[in-house]
Amino acid sequence: MIRIGVTGHIGLEPSSRDLIRKVMVAELRRHRPVHGVTCLADGADRLFVEAIKACRGTFEAVLPVPEISAAPEEDPVLRDLIRRATDVTRITVPGAPELSYEAASREVVERSDLLIAVWDGDKMGAKGGTADTVAYAIERGKQVSRIWPAGARRLSLSTPAFA
Repeated sequence: MIRIGVTGHIGLEPSSRDLIRKVMVAELRRHRPVHGVTCLADGADRLFVEAIKACRGTFEAVLPVPEISAAPEEDPVLRDLIRRATDVTRITVPGAPELSYEAASREVVERSDLLIAVWDGDKMGAKGGTADTVAYAIERGKQVSRIWPAGARRLSLSTPAFA
């Protein structure tokens, strides 16, 4: 069984979600049986779980839990996903929240044979973000499969989801 991790954008245009999910399912079907590794973030990670389920795969969660954040279980969708995961690891790193996100993303890479990156190719971004995680995976010698189908779009940074 291959272990496939995911990294990707959280702010995806609603019209992009089906495009991305279809490409993910096609990619995952090439590698069955499959076990996913995900941080369960909104956006690409949750689409990945939908694609894993469509391929009858399993998944584990690596949750970044910054010290100042609310418990992940306060989100009902996340609570359900955590319940369905075969394993849940919580990673908390003292300091800025980005440090926990970076550590969790790196753990996803370490646990994976292949990393799917739902990524528009923009190399700018925060520590632990998509570009940073892809660079780390390449540095570690991991295979990376970039998914960004024609017509896929990110939400504008001025959209309330980013406020």
